[in-house]
Amino acid sequence: MTAGMSGIRMGFSWLSRPIPVLPNRKSLIIFITGGDPCIDTTERLIVAMAESGVDAIEVGIPFSDPIAEGPVIQAASQRALDNGATTDKLFAMLARVRSKVQIPLLFMTYLNPIYVYGKERFLTACRDAGLNGIIVPDMPFEEKGELAAECRQFGITLISMVAPTSADRVAMIAKEAEGFLYCVSSLGVTGMRSEIKSGIETIIAQAKQHTDIPCAIGFGISDAVQAKNMAGISDGVIVGSAVVKLVEQYGRDCIEPVTQFVKTLKQAVASA
Repeated sequence: MTAGMSGIRMGFSWLSRPIPVLPNRKSLIIFITGGDPCIDTTERLIVAMAESGVDAIEVGIPFSDPIAEGPVIQAASQRALDNGATTDKLFAMLARVRSKVQIPLLFMTYLNPIYVYGKERFLTACRDAGLNGIIVPDMPFEEKGELAAECRQFGITLISMVAPTSADRVAMIAKEAEGFLYCVSSLGVTGMRSEIKSGIETIIAQAKQHTDIPCAIGFGISDAVQAKNMAGISDGVIVGSAVVKLVEQYGRDCIEPVTQFVKTLKQAVASA
């Protein structure tokens, strides 16, 4: 374990070990696309968001076929790829970042990039860069054996997901979940939504009967009001497309508008 990872235990240990400890606060997790608009901006943005109170950051590996993503994040992936982002460059950047921030860092990616890179090589690089976990949205729970053993071997938490379609599988998934349970708020792909109506409260209530790890809601949360509402029924919220949209709008000058936005989200989540 790197010095950066050991430091995480002080503040957000539920993402840094297989048996999590619940945080004593509602949590804000932010998703950004790695390399959008460039690697340097991603690096500066991660540091700035950590300093602004974000509790954990998901970095999406740009991919040509991100099937769980809506148009905003699809476009971000394409911009990153067009600007030369690669998995190796992201690993190198995150290794630099780890010496500057103590909050958990996670990769969100798909099975194809992991297999192309090589499972053991990929997870070794995750460990060496100080990453805490990975989220793989196109890997069904029943197929987690594709990565579970290797993740444990290299000390990387494999985050499980439940969705509105998971009703009869929530108990099974929750019992084995580690780090936190990613609760998908809505059917379909990622993206900002004016309303979130999916019965997510029921899913979280079911999960809580079978696990004591945090349940965080993602997909569709686009402003402080929604963040507060979703944090009120969960242990935290995940915001992605709304942040990525700001990166698209401001490009390399996105640091200030993004940090101001995440500060409002953090205040809303903390007040839930």
